[in-house]
Amino acid sequence: MFGAPVDFSFKDLCSIEGVLSEEPNKGVHTPWRNSEGKFSSHVLRLNNNLVSNMTGLMETLSALFVEPKRLAWLDLSFNNITHIHPVLTELVELRVLYLHGNSVCNFSEVDKLRTLPLLHTITLHGNNIETRHGYRNYVIATLPHLKMMDFSAVTKQERVTASLWLKPRRSYKASNHTTKNI
Repeated sequence: MFGAPVDFSFKDLCSIEGVLSEEPNKGVHTPWRNSEGKFSSHVLRLNNNLVSNMTGLMETLSALFVEPKRLAWLDLSFNNITHIHPVLTELVELRVLYLHGNSVCNFSEVDKLRTLPLLHTITLHGNNIETRHGYRNYVIATLPHLKMMDFSAVTKQERVTASLWLKPRRSYKASNHTTKNI
């Protein structure tokens, strides 16, 4: 469905642009390249590197892929990422996003992914955010299309609990905001 992955894992890359000077790892299936050398895959693996931000992501995808905005699976697990860059919202066909084993701390980082209508699988465990009260509820309420979170299925009961858990906090923020404006 997504094609063979273009795999740049375990390359000690410090930036996303670093893939442009590397050859992808060889796997069981080799991703097909067109006459310009661009991959027809919709999967990019950048896990287990030293990447700390997503600067240059779209430019790199444009250089690597035939259809860069059709990327469906992005693995950035086990890097040094602290912030979810808004550039991910340009990947409107993104379905799977692995961010586990990074350093994301704030719930507000997850908010940036709300605009991805097809995102159904995300991993965030192993980030500092995981230790925050209501972590799973917040992510499920924020990303209502999720089917899997941290390699565990999202249940109907979790959706109900998450929506109820988040409702009082939204009401509190709204009333707190209104009070400040008086």
